[in-house]
Amino acid sequence: MAENHISLAEARRITLAAQGFGKSRSQTRATWPRVRKAIEQMGLLQIDSINVLVRSHYLPAFSRVGAYNIATFDTKAFDPHRRELFEYWGHEASLLPLALHPLLRWRMARARQLKGVYGHVVRAVRGQRRYVDSVLDEIRERGPLSARELSNRGRAGGSWSWGDGKTALEYLFWSGQITAHTRRHFERVYDLTERVLPADIIALPTPTESEAQRQLVRLAARALGVATEVDLRDYFRLPTTNTKQCIAELVENGDLLSVQVDGWRGCAYLDPHARIPRRVFGSALVSPFDPLIWERSRTERLFDFRYRLEIYTPAEKRKYGYYVLPFLLNERLVARVDLKVNRSSQTLCILAAHREVGVNGEYVAQALAQELYSLTAWLGLKNIALTRRGNLARSLRAPLTCTPVDIQR
Repeated sequence: MAENHISLAEARRITLAAQGFGKSRSQTRATWPRVRKAIEQMGLLQIDSINVLVRSHYLPAFSRVGAYNIATFDTKAFDPHRRELFEYWGHEASLLPLALHPLLRWRMARARQLKGVYGHVVRAVRGQRRYVDSVLDEIRERGPLSARELSNRGRAGGSWSWGDGKTALEYLFWSGQITAHTRRHFERVYDLTERVLPADIIALPTPTESEAQRQLVRLAARALGVATEVDLRDYFRLPTTNTKQCIAELVENGDLLSVQVDGWRGCAYLDPHARIPRRVFGSALVSPFDPLIWERSRTERLFDFRYRLEIYTPAEKRKYGYYVLPFLLNERLVARVDLKVNRSSQTLCILAAHREVGVNGEYVAQALAQELYSLTAWLGLKNIALTRRGNLARSLRAPLTCTPVDIQR
């Protein structure tokens, strides 16, 4: 790497190392400390309700450390007595390490002033302050409650099918007055923040807004390795003007280095402690909500891989499928597979498999088959079903049928 200049290949390797790829994955059961370290390295996990394969927040750790115990993860994320993670708006709805709570209190303070929250929430709160206060009082008196357990849920329907009760709870959640006590069948159960988070976390000093945002930019830089201003801002969804100021201050202090990356417009910023591996080896299926690829323009810049989630595209207009996971092989995204779990038959359904232009289909298929078997075993499934859709499906069939797992045709 020349001074202040990074090749695109180096940028890919820096990013993959910063994101925790390229390390050996567990061949048996990855321990919680390894999972915790992977989450801390990423900084947060995005939550999403789609469950055609497995909830999105489970996949990033599997991609990095291998098979781990989901029940242990749930304990650390959703057990109020043993939690090490908490829920809040990081990059969309997210699970974050407890130590990050003080760094997001500025967002909670803004929400109390009805800034930075969804418009329909603002309108509802302005029109029903007394009702919102009554919801908070009920949680204070009754303890943990879901939206459906409120004694007065208000009017039903509305934006996103949120009734008054759910809207009030989400505002109180956004403003930090309540938080997620746990989840039941993925439904959030709320309680007062001081009754959910450990006392030592609550007691941590609250940094100024500018200091908190500066630390979040620094965390984003550490998680990305090398990034543009937009990349850094997007990671924790920070305000544009504030992020530019934070970057300038970090560069001045030597906490970020200004660099040029081949093919990228404008300036990029390098974490001065980032590793630049000579090579990155390994394979992984990557969730659509994985921080490696959630900023789609960055994915194209880094990997020359155009990726769009086609969930909301009409079925007849989808190019690759409904819930498509890119496949990372060493340093490139080489394929994508549309996956679904049929829980009644305990089957991983490969609805389509596509390779990228210019890659060796037979080589990719061998590596992808092993990854699919690892995923199947981790999810406790018994079968794999493969359709013929996609230009990789034929190559994939042979390595799949070479194993003892029952292939459903």
